[in-house]
Amino acid sequence: MADAPRLTKPEWERELETTLPLYGHRNWIVVADSAYPAQSKPGIETIVSGDGQLEVARKVADAINASRHVRANIYLDRELAFVSEKDAPGVTAYRAQLAQMFGSSAKELLHEEIIAKLDQVSQIFRVLIIKTELTIPYTTVFFELGCAYWPADAEDRMRKAMAAAGAK
Repeated sequence: MADAPRLTKPEWERELETTLPLYGHRNWIVVADSAYPAQSKPGIETIVSGDGQLEVARKVADAINASRHVRANIYLDRELAFVSEKDAPGVTAYRAQLAQMFGSSAKELLHEEIIAKLDQVSQIFRVLIIKTELTIPYTTVFFELGCAYWPADAEDRMRKAMAAAGAK
């Protein structure tokens, strides 16, 4: 009996595995719906997954959580709470699954505010956008990476100590 063919990871998963070790504080990974535009900034790379959005978001979150060097602030579009089932069938189930996946850890901002953050950050730092097959508006999940081993409160204490010592 012949061995079953080996299934390889989808290209987007290989790209994530390659990119995540390079990324650090201030990089972003975006899991987008299918209508998310390809942006023209050189610091933004867009790839197409061919997979479902919740599946991709879960794999990205798991990869970040498994890394030793980064953690993520998660942002969702504030508009998502106001998208009706009548206008976008499946949005209610999607919101429930998203809440189950991220709970209250995700922050909500207006879509344009998040896009402005991406625009600003991509002038200096890289952004990876992974487009999915989802066709519901305002469903993009934004992962803003931060340092896993140096928390914000430690940074604040260090900066206060520097200020107290007269260091700039």
